Amino acid sequence: MTDQQQENNHEYQVLARKYRPSTFHDLIGQDALVRTLSNAIDTGRLVHSFMLTGIRGVGKTTTARLIAKSLNCIGEDGKGKITIDPCGVCEHCTSISKGQNVDVLEIDAASNTGIDNIRSILDDTSYSTASARFKIYVIDEVHMLSTSSFNALLKTLEEPPAHVKFILATTDIQKVPVTVLSRCQCFDLRRIEVPTLKKHFESILQKEDIPFEEQAINMIAQSSDGSVRDGLSLLDQAISYGANNVTEEVVMNMLGAIDRRIIIEIFKKLSSGEISQVLEMVNAQYAQGISPIVVIRDLLIVIHWLTKIKVSPQLAGENIPSGMDLEKGQEISNKINIAELARLWQMLLKSLQDVNSAPNQLQALEMALITISYASTLPTSEQLAKMIQVKQGDTKKGE
Repeated sequence: MTDQQQENNHEYQVLARKYRPSTFHDLIGQDALVRTLSNAIDTGRLVHSFMLTGIRGVGKTTTARLIAKSLNCIGEDGKGKITIDPCGVCEHCTSISKGQNVDVLEIDAASNTGIDNIRSILDDTSYSTASARFKIYVIDEVHMLSTSSFNALLKTLEEPPAHVKFILATTDIQKVPVTVLSRCQCFDLRRIEVPTLKKHFESILQKEDIPFEEQAINMIAQSSDGSVRDGLSLLDQAISYGANNVTEEVVMNMLGAIDRRIIIEIFKKLSSGEISQVLEMVNAQYAQGISPIVVIRDLLIVIHWLTKIKVSPQLAGENIPSGMDLEKGQEISNKINIAELARLWQMLLKSLQDVNSAPNQLQALEMALITISYASTLPTSEQLAKMIQVKQGDTKKGE
């Protein structure tokens, strides 16, 4: 490896770190949180304990650091006050960004669950700050604390010293005692919507001067499940996999995904009972490395979307799965009723469990599809009701 290559490797930062929000304006998809904090700062109604909840990678730790910056920022001239727009250059802003501020302690509750750990933290709250305005304790995954630790924390949360603020974060708020929640201002960081993620990822790729295909970014955004960090990790992987060219083919190969156009064809033939062709298509995909689990999951996505088209066309149009076309989806949806879609959904959902636990997943998938295909030719409950009425009518006439 050359000196230049070593230097480049040393300088490289993963996208999730490089594009970590440095201000609240950079925090995507959390407008309600930013507005509430902004109003609290403007009116001087700042609470002493914050609770941040949400799925992994949605921005809880980042938000905690931004709050810490806002509370401790002193501005470029050293005379600044609490602000929703921290300067990012003063000694406190820079040290908090690096995780090196002695007055901002980040604690991982998963590895500090015991009562002794919490007691040492609480004892430390009685000491004044070293240089910052507030001493801030960021406790991540707070739901991992033991019952005795929560009990020890309660009193301090209720009446902390004036110079102390607590910022608690969790991915499982159901495990946090109500007594703790009642002492905090809670913010639920939402899953980021696919269009917002897509726009964010495209902006980053443009800044990085990396060519991309829109459909590829759409697939990554949908696979992120609302998590910015997960999405950026996938984007990093796609950039490496595609040698700085993020195409739909690259992302599909990377994710082990199946072309949705093929899934649509499998669905159409499955719902019309053409099982021989279904098995041929499934085996061809399996030969290309597509997992049987992926086939079922994608079929479920198709069924879910087609059902949404029937019951809420506007909502379905706003959340079109990657590789799908709304006009074609409406055409397919018109040829199948809700009862059939619901039956296919239930059978595939059960098949997903069976395939996942089967010793040979391909065989399990084939048997599931054969069963579903023959079930698709059975009459629906409406058709059965009509058949019974006709039969009863014929019986009466015969009498």
